[in-house]
Amino acid sequence: MLANALVFLIDTIADFFTAALLLRFYLQWARAAQRNPISDFLNALTNWAVRPARRIIPGLRGLDLGTLVLAWLVQFIAIFVVLALRAYPLDAVGGQAVLGVALLAVIALVRMSLYILIGVLIVQAVLSWVNPYSPMAPMLNALSRPFVRPFQRMIPPVANVDLSPLFVIVVCQLLLMLPVAWLQSAVSGLLVP
Repeated sequence: MLANALVFLIDTIADFFTAALLLRFYLQWARAAQRNPISDFLNALTNWAVRPARRIIPGLRGLDLGTLVLAWLVQFIAIFVVLALRAYPLDAVGGQAVLGVALLAVIALVRMSLYILIGVLIVQAVLSWVNPYSPMAPMLNALSRPFVRPFQRMIPPVANVDLSPLFVIVVCQLLLMLPVAWLQSAVSGLLVP
């Protein structure tokens, strides 16, 4: 019972911090305006870890790889600790356990990235109906534009309603159901003693 509560707390804290790190990375990748309440919150929440990581992990073509590696590391540690709390025989699997946990952490980042994109698209759609001139609109537009633009070229608006975000959400759901779920089950097979 106590182990389940600890697993819940570890998963919740790790997922929250990983989402914050991923959002920070994606906002920087999308070149979103840095002066907005979300960016300020994410910077205040993650600066204590990102600043030292930037000294160790160099950026690549303007991308902050330190933040991305930190997000992966948080997921790696969380998965490892959860498996240990559940008394999983990690030592029986040996080096495969470390490789399996590392790959599960990558899959967790991909899954969380898809959920972030879905959330951005839904918030952007609601804001476009309720308050299209919201201060968050340019930031959400910068995050979603690379994914929505190809669908906008192929699918014309219907009665001035852009359906391309709906198609992006459907593709994200398909990715979550098929390749991501398949990879997760395949990698979990590495951890079987």
